[in-house]
Amino acid sequence: MRDGAGTTQITVKKEGTDPALFRCLTETPRESVVEVVGSLRRSSRAHRGFEVVPSSAEVIAPADVPLPLGVVDRVNVELDTRLNHRVLDLRKPAVREVFEIRAALLAGFREAFARRGYLEVETPKILRQGAEGGATLFPIDYFGGRAFLAQSPQLYKQMLIGAGFERVFEIAPAFRAEPSDTVRHLTEFTSLDAEVGYVSGPADVIDELEAVVRHAVGAVAERWSAAGRPLPAGWPDVAAPFPRIPFREAAEWLGRSGPPRDFGTDDERALGEIVDRKFGAPMYFLTEYPSAVKASTFYARRLDDRPDVTGYFDLDLRGLEIASGGLREHRRDRLEANVRAAGLDPASFAGYLEAFRYGMPPHGGWGLGIDRLVQSLCGLSNVREARLFPRDRYRLEP
Repeated sequence: MRDGAGTTQITVKKEGTDPALFRCLTETPRESVVEVVGSLRRSSRAHRGFEVVPSSAEVIAPADVPLPLGVVDRVNVELDTRLNHRVLDLRKPAVREVFEIRAALLAGFREAFARRGYLEVETPKILRQGAEGGATLFPIDYFGGRAFLAQSPQLYKQMLIGAGFERVFEIAPAFRAEPSDTVRHLTEFTSLDAEVGYVSGPADVIDELEAVVRHAVGAVAERWSAAGRPLPAGWPDVAAPFPRIPFREAAEWLGRSGPPRDFGTDDERALGEIVDRKFGAPMYFLTEYPSAVKASTFYARRLDDRPDVTGYFDLDLRGLEIASGGLREHRRDRLEANVRAAGLDPASFAGYLEAFRYGMPPHGGWGLGIDRLVQSLCGLSNVREARLFPRDRYRLEP
C-alpha cells in the first residue's frame, strides 16, 4: 500500500484469515484506493522495517484494468504515453521526487531573496505589447480588442525599480509562441525574474544571481542529506565561484571567426564540455555579449567605453542555458534610440518609457527558467518531465 509517506507492506496469510478480507487484499486491481486497518509489526524483510497485519480492508475506489501504464513496473514507456496518463505517471515515486526537488528549490530561492532584501511581486500576464516584439507572442481577444500573453515581466520589473522598490523578484508563468519542438523548449514555462537597482556594473548583477542560485541548489542538497535521501546522479557542486568567460573568448574556443553570432544548442553543449575540462565547473557565466547579438534586446545597455559590447550574460549548466540577463539601459534618450534601432515604435511602449522620465537608477536583472534548471539538476532527458502538466505546440491536455 502506497501513500505520501512511502510504501507499506500489508502481510496476510490465507490460513486463518477471513476469506472476504483475503479476497479483498489479493484480488483488488493495482492502483485502487483502499483503506486498511491493522496492527504494526516489526519486520526485517519489509522495506520500511515494519509491516501491517490487517484486521479489515475496504476498497474505496477500484482502478480500471488494464492500466495504461505501470506504476511499479520497471518497464520503459514513451514520454507521450506518460504525459497522456499523467496522473498515473505522477504516482511513481521517482517522478514525484522531481516535483519535491522543484518545490524545495523554489523555497530555497525565496529564502535567498528574502535574506538579500528582495520584495516578491506579481506583474500582469495580459499585455498590450510584448517585451521583445511580437514574433513569439500569443495573441488573445481582450473584450473585442487585441492583447497578448506575457512572454516576460521584463518591462514591469524595470518600472518597479523606477518606483523605488530597488530589489524585486517574481516566480510566475510565462508564454512564448516559438515553434520549437526540442527537449528544452515549452510554450508555457515558469520563469524566475529579478531586478536590482543602483548597480555599478554587470558584475553586481552576476554576483546577485550567483548568490541566489548557490543558496537554492545548496539548500536542496542539505535538505536531502538531512533526510538521508540520495540526490539525483550528477548533482552539481556549487561551493566554488562560477567561472566568468567573455563571449569573445568562448567563441575562440569554438574556433569561430568573423562577425559575432549567438551560440546555438550545439555550441552551448561544446562549451559545456570545454569548461568542464578547463575548470571542472558545472555552472559558468558567459559574459560581455556583443551588441550585434543583442540588437533586438532594446533594454540591454551597451558599455560606454565599448559600445560594441553589452553588459549582458548567460548562466549555463553543463551546456544548457538556464538564465540570461545583464545591465539595463536606464537613460531615456538612449533607450528610445535602442527601441527605434530594433525596428519598434517608441509610442507602443509609452507606459514603459514614462517610467524613465522621472529618474531611473542604474539597474540590471535576469530571467531564469525553473523548468530547465530542474531538468538539468534531476538529469531529465526532456524539459516536459519537469512540469506537472506541460504545454507545447501539440499538447493542451491533460
